[in-house]
This record gives sequence, structure tokens and C-alpha cells, in this order.
Amino acid sequence: MGSVAIRFVLSDMFHNLRAEDRQALLHEGAGNQVLSAFVEIVFDNSDNRIPVDREEVRLRRTIGLKKDEYFLDKKHITKTEVMNLLESAGFSRSNPYYVVQQGKIASLTLMKDSERLDLLKEIGGTRVYEERRKESLKIMQETENKRKQIIEVVQYIEERLKELDEEKEELKKYQQLDKQRRSLEYTIFEKELQDAKQKLEEIEEARTKVSEKSTSMYNSVLEAHERFKSLEKDLKNLSKESQAMIKEKDAAEKRKTEAMKRHAKVELDVRDLEERISGEGRMKEDVAKELKSLEKEIQKSRKELEKVRPLHDQQLLDEEEITRGIMDREKQLSILYQKQGRATQFSSKAARDKWLQKEIDDLQRVLSSTTTQEQKLEEEIEQLKQEFEEQEKSIEARSLELKEQETDISKCQGEFASLKIERDDLQETRKKLWKQENELTSEIDKLKSEIVKAEKSLDHAAPGDIRRGLNSVRRICKDHSIPGVFGPICELLDCDEKFFTAVEVTAGNSLFHVVVESDEISTRIIRYLTAEKGGRVTFMPLNRVRAVQVSYPHNPDVVPLLKKLKFVSRFATAFSQIFGRTVICRDLDVATKVARNDSLDCITLEGDQVSKKGGMTGGFYDYRRSKLKLMNIIRQNTKAINSKQDELAKVRTAVQDILIYFVFSSYSFPISIWTELCIHIDQRITTIVSDQQKTDAKRGHHKSELEQLKQDIANATKQRTSISKSLEKKKKLLATAHNQIDQLKAGMAMKRAENGLKQGRVNLKQIYQTNLVRRQQELEAQLSTADSESLSSELELKRQELRDSFFWSIIHLSHGQALEDNYERTLQDEAKDLEQLLNKRNLLQAKREDYMKKIRDLGSLPSDAFEKYKRKNLKELHKMLHKCNEQLKKFSHVNKKALDQYVNFTEQREELHKRQAELDAGDEKIRELISVLDQRKDESIERTFKGVAKNFREAFSELVPGGHGSLVMKKKKAGEVDEDDPDDDGNRDMDSDARVEKYIGVKVKVSFTGQGETQLMKQLSGGQKTVVALTLIFAIQRCDPAPFYLFDEIDAALDPQYRTAVGNMIKRQADTASTQFITTTFRPELVKVADKIYGVTHKNRVSRVDVIRKEDALYFIEHDQSHQQE
Repeated sequence: MGSVAIRFVLSDMFHNLRAEDRQALLHEGAGNQVLSAFVEIVFDNSDNRIPVDREEVRLRRTIGLKKDEYFLDKKHITKTEVMNLLESAGFSRSNPYYVVQQGKIASLTLMKDSERLDLLKEIGGTRVYEERRKESLKIMQETENKRKQIIEVVQYIEERLKELDEEKEELKKYQQLDKQRRSLEYTIFEKELQDAKQKLEEIEEARTKVSEKSTSMYNSVLEAHERFKSLEKDLKNLSKESQAMIKEKDAAEKRKTEAMKRHAKVELDVRDLEERISGEGRMKEDVAKELKSLEKEIQKSRKELEKVRPLHDQQLLDEEEITRGIMDREKQLSILYQKQGRATQFSSKAARDKWLQKEIDDLQRVLSSTTTQEQKLEEEIEQLKQEFEEQEKSIEARSLELKEQETDISKCQGEFASLKIERDDLQETRKKLWKQENELTSEIDKLKSEIVKAEKSLDHAAPGDIRRGLNSVRRICKDHSIPGVFGPICELLDCDEKFFTAVEVTAGNSLFHVVVESDEISTRIIRYLTAEKGGRVTFMPLNRVRAVQVSYPHNPDVVPLLKKLKFVSRFATAFSQIFGRTVICRDLDVATKVARNDSLDCITLEGDQVSKKGGMTGGFYDYRRSKLKLMNIIRQNTKAINSKQDELAKVRTAVQDILIYFVFSSYSFPISIWTELCIHIDQRITTIVSDQQKTDAKRGHHKSELEQLKQDIANATKQRTSISKSLEKKKKLLATAHNQIDQLKAGMAMKRAENGLKQGRVNLKQIYQTNLVRRQQELEAQLSTADSESLSSELELKRQELRDSFFWSIIHLSHGQALEDNYERTLQDEAKDLEQLLNKRNLLQAKREDYMKKIRDLGSLPSDAFEKYKRKNLKELHKMLHKCNEQLKKFSHVNKKALDQYVNFTEQREELHKRQAELDAGDEKIRELISVLDQRKDESIERTFKGVAKNFREAFSELVPGGHGSLVMKKKKAGEVDEDDPDDDGNRDMDSDARVEKYIGVKVKVSFTGQGETQLMKQLSGGQKTVVALTLIFAIQRCDPAPFYLFDEIDAALDPQYRTAVGNMIKRQADTASTQFITTTFRPELVKVADKIYGVTHKNRVSRVDVIRKEDALYFIEHDQSHQQE
């Protein structure tokens, strides 16, 4: 298995593998099918035998179902490179015996003597000599055939030369008449040519004058057309302005009516408001008077109250004290009653004391509870004091805040007045912006209508199928979101207006070619177009189009058309394809010269073309239908629309920002907020004052409770009798206090009334500031915007002006239309004249070209042809030409090419003689080469035979001690037949110069005993033949050594004693020559002398190679042999 793998990489055994052969070589395991496999051989290159700068070289061969590749150190190389690499390392192609596979030994034992000779020839490299000899013989045969052909042709030429010699004299007379004829024809043609040129110049001058006049007239038509379009545009503008004015007047009338209604309503509201304000004013005066009187009474009451308040306070204290005294007396009285009742309750003193002690305990508990309650009340009083102080601070802060808010309110009222003025200005600005918005909308609509008109004209300018195709491409790109489509050429270029005609005439329908990013995009769109039958489109993929390399002439009257175009640089290749070969010339004369001399297509600014092939086209071109002009109108109007729309957006934004309501509300809102906030703060202050009063009252109540508790404790032991005495007195004082309390309550009611008047005044002030004044300001603003009389009159004046302008525009438009029609008729007449002149010019040009062609066809002329008949007129020349032609008719049978044929055949004869001499010299050289090759071949065979014979004697002596062997070269005598090859009838070389082979075979003579006669191969046994074959292989290998040898079971047919001798020889040669031997064997003799042993096992369709010990290998071989014997 290993030897096959090595031969798979190195040998020619598996050189040409078919697909089924590669499939058969792939491993078949238990798993999935293997698709590829490889064999890799690792060479030790420490001696640099292989020309690779590495000490270890890996050569791999990989096969698959569809591949067969070689890799050297993972780099792909060819089969030829592998063979050359192996040959440079010492693996000779002529000596393939460094690999000896199974069966090779047997074939060597059966070789004939001639086959052994062929083997020596192969080893000596004589096969190359034989191949070259065969090639030389083939060349000799071809040379001989050519020599025969040359002889035949020379004989024919000699015969033909004799015939032509007789025809030369007659040919000379014919040639003299022919020269005269050509001279006459040249003179006639030259005169006709000059006449045509003169007429052509006259027509060219007339055409130039007509063209200049036509150009002037055409420019006048263009100017009239432009004026007509301008007047028509002005008329449309005036019409639109008139309609806008009518709409504005209607809107103004409507606003006037609404304003009058609002005015009447506002007047009524103002009157009502003024009445309310006057009523409120009177009421305010009454309230003020009443407030003054109340303030006087309040001052008076306040003074009296100040006088009475200390007495009132004292009386309150007295009243409380009397009330407590009454309560204490009543309590004591009830106690005494209880005591009086308890006298009868107890039966003994002890029972009474027990009950008293219980009562004392109860009083003691009540006393402690009262003390605790007293402490809590003191804490609450302290807390209330703190709250009272905080409320006083809050009242002060709120008062300050209220003052600040009132200041802000007055400030806002001032700002409101200034904003009212600003509001009026903004209303005027808004009116102007509305007017500007209407004008911009009208202009945008007008530009859009012009774009639609230009697009329709552009569509009509393109052929129908192309127009449908372009529309389909736009729709397909939009529907399928196809990127990389840049549009037609006409949309991608821009140039000066004076080059429009030249560009359109040059490009033609190429203006509608669509530029795309790549051919994949164009293929995709074409697929959709074909499916939808959407028309015809030509695409220009940028990845396929290449720029044209053109050398332009350096001439001030010539400029490349491509340099006058403006386009994006990425489209340069597409524009170069269409316009790169065309130049713009000043006039037709310059264009004709450039087209003839520089092979360029030329064009003038008027659209006249001169092709580099000689064709000329031109005539009138209607500039008004220019595709580029229409494209320019679309481009400019689109740009203007975008600009107008941006301006319109800004105007609408300004109108939106200047809405009066938002301005008014944004500043009026804070006034109401401040007012409400002031009211809220005032209410908050009132609430805090009320809370303070409640806290004060609560604190007094707690104090009174505390005093009462203290009094209860202090007066617990007082007697009821003292209370009874003072009871009457206190009752009187109580009545007096009640009277004083009633007086104080009346004073408090007056104070509340005063506070109510203050609150009413604040409310009236709030209503006046927040409602009435603001409403008055709004009504005044509405009154200021309600006047529309001046606007109506202004609109009427503007409308009258528009009527006048419209009338004059119609008059100018009619006059311009008549003028344009007149110019148009004149221009058509001029165009007809110009067309007639162009037709005459084309005829004369054709005539001129015809005469020039005839002159060229005359060929070479006699030296006197230019002056000999110059003074003759055309009539005389035609007469002389007729006479000459009549004489030439006599020589109609003459061979006009006799002289040329004579010269030609003479040259051919000389050339053939020269060629024959060269072939003779070549034949001699080839014969010399064959002789040298034969000599070298014999020398190589003899040298190889001597080396192999010497090595054979030595190797046989080593393999068979005491025996001897030799190789004998068999030579062939004249008339002798090869004994070893009776089937060969001597047909080795069937050429005319067949060479008798010097050697016919190699004979083997050996003696295994060293005594007696030598034996031939036929007389040996099978084992002896194998020894002889191995000896021959070793002799060949020693003659041309290789880096390593591969032997595949070469000892299979050997006797045991010879196997031992073979093993020792291989061991000796490996040690002395540092040569590696790789052998496969099932015999112990080779195993015993091996340096390293590998065992190959096969299990489950998988082969494994492992290094094993020599003892294991010998045991395996012994066990295998015993198993085979059994």
C-alpha cells in the first residue's frame, strides 16, 4: 500500500487518470463518501539535492472527482514542474528503476536480447537520438519533394518566358499609345476639375451670403419670437394680476362689509360701555362720598372705642372673675348641701372619716390631673405664641408681595399700550405678506405651466418608442426602487447656448441614452422593459464604457466639443463616447481640412457636419425646437420654483408668526394673572388675620381655663358664705358689664362694615381695570382696523392700470405676431434658396470627386503629360482622344501584362534557383547530422553497456559467491536475421537511406557454480532467473544512482540463500553510498538487515501504518508463513 502511494506521487504509473479512475482510488470507508484525497511525501533536503531553500520539502498530490493537482510546500505547481524538479534531484526519466514494483522482476526474466538492448538504449538516452534521426529523415523527404516541385516550376517558367519575349514588341507599341491616351484624359479631367472647382467656389460664396442673410433673418425671427413670448408672458401676468385684483377687491369688499358690521356693533358696545363706565363712575363717586362719611364715623367710633377698650377689657376680666366666683360659690354651696345631707348619712365618726379620706384622695387625684392639664395648656399657649409670630411675619411678606404685584400690573399696562401700537404695525405687515404670498403662488403656477409645456415639447422631440422607453424607465426605477440610474444624457449636460445646435446635431438620438452605474442595473431594467413592452432605450453602463483617446489638432479655428460641455466628472467616459471624436470648426472650409487631415468628425456652430469619411450634411436647423433649450428651460424653471417655494415658505412662516391674537394674548394674559394674584394675596392676608384672631381667642381661652383651674385649687377650701355675700354685688357688676359688651359689639359691627366697604372698593377697582378698560381697548382696536374705504379706492386704481396695460399688451402682441409671420415666410424662402445652392454644391462636389478619382485611376503619367496638351481646348482634346482610342482598338488582343509577367517570371526563376541551392545545402547538412547522431548513438550504447556489464559482473559475484556472470553485446552482420526476434522482418527503418543497425541485442551468460560452461537465460530455473534479473537492476542502478529506491516484494521468488545475499547487498549499498532503500516484504531476510520497520494493518476498510520492533515483525512473518503452510 505504501509503495503504491509513493508511486502515485513520483511515477508515471498514474499519469493520466480518468474520472472513474480517480473515483476508484478514493477511500471507501464506513462513513460518508469521500470527495477528495491526497498523498504527501516529505523529503529530507539537508544536502540541498532538491533546488529548494529548505531542509524539508513536502510534495503533495490531491485528487477529487474533478481535480488532480500537485502542491510543493502548499503552493500549487504543474505536473511538468514536478517532473523537472525530480529530475534535477537525481530521478532520471530514462532510468525509472529507482521504483521496482511487483511483476517487474518477472518481466525482466522473460526479456529477449533485443528488449534488453532497448533497455540499455533507454538508460543511455539514445532514444532522443533516434527521435531526432527520424525527424531529420522526415525533413529530408520533404526537402526532396520540394526540390522536385521547384524543378517542375522552373521548367514551366522557362517555357512561359519564351512566349512573353515574343509579345514584348507588340506591347511597346501599345504602351506608347496608352501613354498618349492617359495624357489626353488627364488634361481633359484636369480642365473639367478646375471648372468644377471654380463653380463650386462661386456657389460657396453665394451660399455663404445666403447663409449670412438667413442667419441674420433667423436671429431677427428669434428676437421677434422672444419679444412675442415676453409680451405673451406679460399678458398672462397682467391677466393673472387682474384676476388677483378682482379676488382681492372681492375680499376687500367682503372685509369692508364685515368691518362695517363690526364697526356698528363696536359703536353700540362702546356706547354701552361708556354708559356703564359713567354709571360706574357715578356709583364710584357715591361710594366715595359714603366711604368718606363712614371713614369719619369710623374715626369717631375708633376714638370712642380706644377710650372704652381698656374699660371693656377690665369689665371682661371682671365678668370672668364674677362668673368664676359664682361658679365657685355654687360649687361650695353644693358641697355644703352635701355635707348637710351626709350628717345623716353616717352612723359613726369612723364611717364618716373613711368617707372623707376617700373624698380627699379623689380631690388629690383631681388636683394632680388639673396640674397636668395646666402644664399642657401652658405648652399650647407657647406654641400659639410662635404661630402668631409666624403669621405676623407671613402677613408682612404677603403685604410686600402685594405691593410688588401692583407695581408689575402698572408696568404691564404700560407695555400693553406700546404693544397695541406694535399690533397695528404688524397688521399692516401681514397685509403686505398676504399680497406677497399671492404673487409668489401665481409665479410658481406660471413656472410650473412653462415646465409642463417644455416637457411636452421635449417628449415630441424624441421618437415615440424612445419617449415611451424613457417614461417606462422612470416608472420602473420608482416602482422597484432601483438605484444607480442617473438619467438621459440631455439631463446630465449643460453648455453655452451658442453650442446647443452643434451638440444636438452631433449627438442626435444619443441625447436620450440613459447613463447607469453598471451593466447589471441596465440588464435588470431591460428585463422589466421587455416584459412590459415599454419602448426602446439605450443604456450606457459606466463600468463598461471606456474613454476615447483622441489627439486633437492645435488650431485656433478648432476646439474639441467635449471641452465646451459641463458635466459631472464621473460621467466623463459616457460623454467621451458620444462627443470625444467631434471638434467645432469656424466654418466648412476649416471643417473639411480637419476631417481630411486628422480623421475627426467636424461640425460648425450652425450645425453643418463634415464626417471623417468624407460625407457632408447641413442646412437649416430650427433653434426654437432645440432639445437642450427646452431642457435648459426645465432646469432653470425648476430652480426658480424651488427658490420661490422657499421664499413662499418663509412668507407663510412670517404670516403665522405675526398673528395679532397671539401677540395680544401673550401680553394681556399677565395683567389678569397679576390682578387675580393680588386678590388672592389680599384674601390670604384676610385669612391669616382671621386665623390670628382665632389663635388669640384660643390663647385667651386657654389662659382663662388655666386661671380657672388655679382658682379652683386656691378656692377649694373657701366657704360658701363669703360667696353668697358678694353674690349680689357681682350681679350688679355683671349687668354693667353686659351693657358695655353690647356697646363694644356695636363698635365691632361698624368695623366690619368698614372692612366690607374696603373690599367693595377693591372689587370695583378690579372690575374697572380687568374688564371695562380692556374691553374699551379691544373695541378701539377693532375700530382702528375697520376702515376699508381707502383700500377699495386703491384697488380700483390698480385695476384701471391693469386694464390699460392689458390693452397695450394685446396691441404689441398682434404687431409682434404679424412681424414674426413675415420673418418666418422670408426665412422659408431663404431656406429654399439655400437648399438649392446646397444641392448644386453637392453635385459639383460629386463631380469634383469623380474627376479626382479618374485622375488617380490613370496611375503613373508620362513626364510631359502635364504640359504637352495644356494649351489645347476641350474640343480638340476630345477629338485627339477619340483618334487614340481607335488606334488602341487594334491592340485589343495584346497581353497588357506581358512585360510585367516577363519580369515577374524572371524574378521567380532566380528565386527558385536560389531556393533549390538552399535545399541542396540543407540536405547535405541533414545527412551530416544523421551521421553524427548515429555515431553518438553507438558511442552512448557502448558506454552504457560497458558500465552496466561491469556492474553486472560485480553484483552477480556478490549475490552468488563462487559464481560469475557477464553481458554480451550481439552485433548484426550483413544479411543476418535476428535470432531472438524471428517475427521482426527487418522493417525497422523503411526510409530510402535505411541504415543497418550495428547492434541487435544483449545476451546474458552466467554460471552459478563457478565450474563448467556458462548458461543462457533459457537454461536457468525460476529462482536463478530472478537472481539474474535483480543483478541487472542493481547494475543499472549503480550505473545511474538515485537518492532512494523503492522495492516492492522483489524477494518473493528468490531462494532463501539468495534472499540473504540480496539483503546484505542492499544493506552494504545503503551504508556505503548513503542511499535510502524502501522495501516491502513478507520474508525475514530483509527484515533482519532493516534499520526501521513499519507494519501495515487493515481493519474496517482502514489501513494503519505504525513503527514496530524487529522482533514483532519477525514473529508476524513466521506466524504468517506457518499459517500459510497449514
